[in-house]
Amino acid sequence: MTRKTLVAFVAAALTSATCFSQASQPAMLEDFKPSALNQPGQEYPQVNSQGYARFRIKAPKADSVRVSLGLGGKGGTILTKGDDGFWTGTTGGPMDEGFHYYNVTIDGGKFNDPGALNYYGSVRWESGIEIPAHDQDFYALKEVPHGNVQQVLFPSKSTGTSRRAFVYTPAGYEKDKSKKYPVLYLQHGWGEDETAWSNQGHANLIMDNLIAEGKTKPFIIVMTYGMTNEVKFGKIREFKIDPFQTVLTDELIPYVDANFRTMANRDNRAMAGLSMGGMETKMVTLNKPDMFGYYGLLSGGLYTPDDLKDKSKAKLIFISCGSKERPDGVTKAVADLKGAGYNAVSYVSDKTGHEFQTWRRSLHELAPLLFK
Repeated sequence: MTRKTLVAFVAAALTSATCFSQASQPAMLEDFKPSALNQPGQEYPQVNSQGYARFRIKAPKADSVRVSLGLGGKGGTILTKGDDGFWTGTTGGPMDEGFHYYNVTIDGGKFNDPGALNYYGSVRWESGIEIPAHDQDFYALKEVPHGNVQQVLFPSKSTGTSRRAFVYTPAGYEKDKSKKYPVLYLQHGWGEDETAWSNQGHANLIMDNLIAEGKTKPFIIVMTYGMTNEVKFGKIREFKIDPFQTVLTDELIPYVDANFRTMANRDNRAMAGLSMGGMETKMVTLNKPDMFGYYGLLSGGLYTPDDLKDKSKAKLIFISCGSKERPDGVTKAVADLKGAGYNAVSYVSDKTGHEFQTWRRSLHELAPLLFK
């Protein structure tokens, strides 16, 4: 992927981050309930059964309050001040199902909603809201055996420090000390960090449920910081894959193979990522085709047969996006790859855009295809 293509890709990704439809909607129902991501005991923000969100912020001395939703905090819901000093407002339409970042602008200053939990995105800690999804059962917390997500600090000579990663090990990993596992290296998007896939994406719960249902082979997931946030927005042309590739392939993978019971070979190692993490996945897998046997781009660009020419043949190429992104490009790319003899699979998340519900669903579709 050229830098010019990368700029276009990121711009398109940001533009596609629409949170709610502008089309005419049926009458709004007043069955609002607190969001599942609220701080303990907080009544707001709230969501209703149609996907509308309602916000209530105490700012008695403010002159204006607006809530900005979505990747980068674009758009806005204007709140109205009441006699009690609280500002209240409801989105102009239903939001897409799943997780959304948002922030509050009070008299020109950007703040987080004190009623909501915070999540790292857009290169800052943002408020989070969850719109209940019709298919949320696949990432629900259930009474099944649960894996473990642990923080590790691994030495990085290339950056002169210790770096952090989160490692998911499936249920049963601690019991059978002789069993080894394949590994998926799973990358976050621009402005996020290594906490995103567990906190916003529920990757561990998705895996727990799939494994309990016998739908996927148990494997380890490693999530680390993608060295993307050092590139300021608007300066994406300065992005280079080399520093992150060195950390991943020369430092993190050897650490994981030395400290976890892994099947340390290409056929049992996968890499995937969302958005800019997908772009990183494409670059790294093309540069290091002998290290990874499975590739996944989740709203993160495309492979072409020419990209893969004269490379070690991937065992699987998975490409996905939301239906509100560019699904035709995904399906055509996969058709071209199949025509060239590659094992390629496409997936389009229905009625979602460049957002975590797309990527939760994508991981749910990808995991059962890995390490067969």
